[in-house]
Amino acid sequence: MIFFSATQCSSPKLEEDDEISEETLNSDIQKLKEKRDMLDKEISQLVKEGYRVGELEDHIALLHEYNDIKDVAQMLLGKLALTRGVTTKELYPDFGLDLSD
Repeated sequence: MIFFSATQCSSPKLEEDDEISEETLNSDIQKLKEKRDMLDKEISQLVKEGYRVGELEDHIALLHEYNDIKDVAQMLLGKLALTRGVTTKELYPDFGLDLSD
């Protein structure tokens, strides 16, 4: 079951003159229950397809590591380009890199 925190669900700001009817609150509750049910179904479907929550966490950690390594490589290419008096772009072919890398 999925639970929503107060930061995930916004509710209207109440001022002294504003009133929220019970009908409005019940409607909001019903919409949230429907959203929860839809998300539970999506999670069940993903689990049936072989996905697991831990995979997502692992994938995110690997993406962070990749980005850190790429940042260091870009920094080193920048320093090398400065030393050689060329642009970083000009170094890419020397290291077999594509401009989209």
